[in-house]
Amino acid sequence: MFGDTTKPHPSTPFLTGARVYLRPLEKDDLPVLRTWNNDAEIRALTGEVTPLSTVGAEQYFERLASDPARIWFAVVLRENDRIIGEAGLLRIFSPWRTADLSIIIGDKFCWGKGYGRETILLLMDYAFGALALHRLAIGVVGFNERALKFYEKMGFKREGIQRDGYFHDHQFSDFVMLSILEEEFRAQHRTH
Repeated sequence: MFGDTTKPHPSTPFLTGARVYLRPLEKDDLPVLRTWNNDAEIRALTGEVTPLSTVGAEQYFERLASDPARIWFAVVLRENDRIIGEAGLLRIFSPWRTADLSIIIGDKFCWGKGYGRETILLLMDYAFGALALHRLAIGVVGFNERALKFYEKMGFKREGIQRDGYFHDHQFSDFVMLSILEEEFRAQHRTH
């Protein structure tokens, strides 16, 4: 099962919450990322369409490490240093103070337990605070109602739909674009 495939990887946290911390993604994390990437249920939600081999995972890691417009993290449980997901910022464009955001809680045993909420709050606080970004955006598959409700609860606003912008399992679905601005984040989530 997914919970059993993730071995602890002690590392220095970069962003720390009450139950999870975010640290840089390491090469040792690639086997568990491959497991999640090759899982049919997770692929349906993330848009992955090709299998991820060991070589492909290493190439993915190298692209992450060499892309100056991307900051990527492992999502790790504080209680046992076990990786449960990945999250990050991509397409960071400093002149416009914008970026896209991504969160994948790949360990299905951790779904619905609030780890995604804690992860996104750490990531948004970092993006709007340390990086001085103004706008974060995300695209969500239209049939992923759970994710759409989650992002809207976190303060994201729907701003457009790419009609039939997503194809999976012989069917087209809409792709819903959402965003949050720094002042919206501060009004909803910051107390000081």
